[in-house]
Amino acid sequence: MEKTSVKKIGILTSGGDAPGLNAAIRAVARTCMDEYGIKVYGIEQGYRGLIEGNYHELTRDVLSGILTRGGTILGTSREKPFKNPERNEKTGLYPVEAIKKNYKKMGLDALVVLGGNGTNTTASLLAEEGLNVIGLPKTIDNDLPLTDITFGFHTAVSVATEAIDRLHTTAHSHSRIMVIEVMGHKAGWLGLYAGIAGGGDVILIPEIPYRIEPIAKHIKERQKSGHGFSIVVVAEGALSEKESYMDKKSLKKARAEMPYSIGYKVAKELEEATELESRVTVLGYLQRGGTPVPYDRVLATQFGTAAAHMIAKGDFGKMVALQNGEPVGVPLEDIAGKIKKVPLNHPLLMAAREVGTCFGD
Repeated sequence: MEKTSVKKIGILTSGGDAPGLNAAIRAVARTCMDEYGIKVYGIEQGYRGLIEGNYHELTRDVLSGILTRGGTILGTSREKPFKNPERNEKTGLYPVEAIKKNYKKMGLDALVVLGGNGTNTTASLLAEEGLNVIGLPKTIDNDLPLTDITFGFHTAVSVATEAIDRLHTTAHSHSRIMVIEVMGHKAGWLGLYAGIAGGGDVILIPEIPYRIEPIAKHIKERQKSGHGFSIVVVAEGALSEKESYMDKKSLKKARAEMPYSIGYKVAKELEEATELESRVTVLGYLQRGGTPVPYDRVLATQFGTAAAHMIAKGDFGKMVALQNGEPVGVPLEDIAGKIKKVPLNHPLLMAAREVGTCFGD
């Protein structure tokens, strides 16, 4: 057992759940316990649990059998302690004050946070407040910068692709336009990967504002060539060319006033432009749930063990990232508040265009 000055750490999961969280928790905890003799405590319901002081020790019995489970055994929340903070009436403390107090009360030497953009942004701010923090990149959107991939992404791609595969048969049987809405509010990685894997004829992602005219033309040309159906994959954050000129506030207002999600909007527009029957399937939370695919289990384990070694060395204020196949630590401040979008010259985007995929531009 190697020596380290770190004696006790806390782990929390924050933001949306994703496949692979339990695998990462297990990897961090077991490596810390077995290799370094570090005690590990699970903090319940994300940053909310750290504010309220809800935690329990993670023993080997607790960790047993969680590798293959979806979701998170610790629970999660979207608590944002730095955003619009309010003083607790009972304790008289603001959220960040409560976090620092409980961190000290628990006797923690470090905190490991598993999450996406918001989670790691908060982690960066906590590091500035003097806490020893390590982040792990979890998100099905794959939109965290400085890492080639995030865990949870491949499982979501697998789920979305299987759904597209299944919708192919009914689209073909009824000669319909099938619109499949996938997650991806600010970045189109999930829509791009699942769209290509599922043979989407049209893929709409936030990075490429769409116009209905070229999409309708593409679908009509397919019909003329004997293909009576079309598969349209739409990321939830896709926007029209007109919407792309709006400022953030105006776009948010326009979307809030829509009586339906973007998938229904696109389907309605295409039905009017092509006179072909359209149907919509919104995959929603299906993409988050279920058993993680082997790739995500392996990736989460790799991230978790790397985090444990960084903790033992006192290498804090960083997020574990995957770069060129190797886990590395990147400064949390370089991640905070940033999004990794699909580059317009990305090889996968180019490959999709070359096989005839329409992106609505």
